[in-house]
Amino acid sequence: MPRVFSGIQPSGELHIGNYLGAVRNWIDLQDKHECLISIVDYHSITQDFDPSELTTKTMDMAISLLAAGIDPEKCTLFVQSHVPEHTELSWILTTVTPLGELERMTQFKDKSRRQESIPAGLLNYPILQAADILLYRADLVPVGEDQVQHLELVREIARKWNARYKADFFPEPKAMVGTAKRIVGLDGETKMSKSLGNTIGIVDEPERIWEQLKPAKTDPARVTRNDPGDPEKCNLYTLHHYFSNEATVNNVADQCRNAGWGCLDCKKVLAQGISSHLEPVRERGAELRADPGRVAEILRDGAKAAGRLARETMSEVREHMGVMRAARSQGSHT
Repeated sequence: MPRVFSGIQPSGELHIGNYLGAVRNWIDLQDKHECLISIVDYHSITQDFDPSELTTKTMDMAISLLAAGIDPEKCTLFVQSHVPEHTELSWILTTVTPLGELERMTQFKDKSRRQESIPAGLLNYPILQAADILLYRADLVPVGEDQVQHLELVREIARKWNARYKADFFPEPKAMVGTAKRIVGLDGETKMSKSLGNTIGIVDEPERIWEQLKPAKTDPARVTRNDPGDPEKCNLYTLHHYFSNEATVNNVADQCRNAGWGCLDCKKVLAQGISSHLEPVRERGAELRADPGRVAEILRDGAKAAGRLARETMSEVREHMGVMRAARSQGSHT
């Protein structure tokens, strides 16, 4: 069975952008592949973060993933920092990664422009990403279009390490580019992001969903309720395709074009659709939140399973590299 690896940063609870763009695909894959999903907390520290919130956000992310449908009986769910081989392999891969390749990464260019002092971790982020994937010798990696460049670098790093140590060891993982469109935030301009406050959480209560949707931007041509609009230019119409049935989607488009509804009418229908779709997720989330010990146990079991694979990989990596084995303790002598 092909092995799949993917990771997500611990930003707290999932929002519908994460859910539609990545997590729904992971849920489908776990029935067809050997899947490892990691909450990549070491990736999250390349930007400003509050240490007092990291553990809580990691647990919130785990609860959200499980509530959304990640099944620990089918998929290995674990926290990146709980498997120390990630950082060990990352250092090893640093020694074969060309500096120029790191500097040309689009995400590095974009993020470094916003920083006065650029941390080396931002530059080396794709190497840790490569270690995450290669540590488990994954065959397939689900990615969005914005991550394809990083995966190409992972493939190059695997080739370079294999060539240097004359080992046909690391596979060159293939990208599984998702079919979901880029989920634009409720501001209608930028990618859905919790830090920008333009999201809807997958465990949000109906009242909260409505609060978030009410001020959301729609087709700018609809200045008044009586102005006809173009649903294809409305970001919320895109969300209707995910959370409303076909008849509702068609009715929304017709009412928009003919000014039969105002934008608030459209938003109310969407709020009901999102709330109904996510109701079982909210219920599972509440059950998991009431039993944090169970969630911690799932993460421990996941780290044990991932750790076994990681240790096997690193044993072979060190052998290929000629790294000296640690001497076993023989106990005390008298």
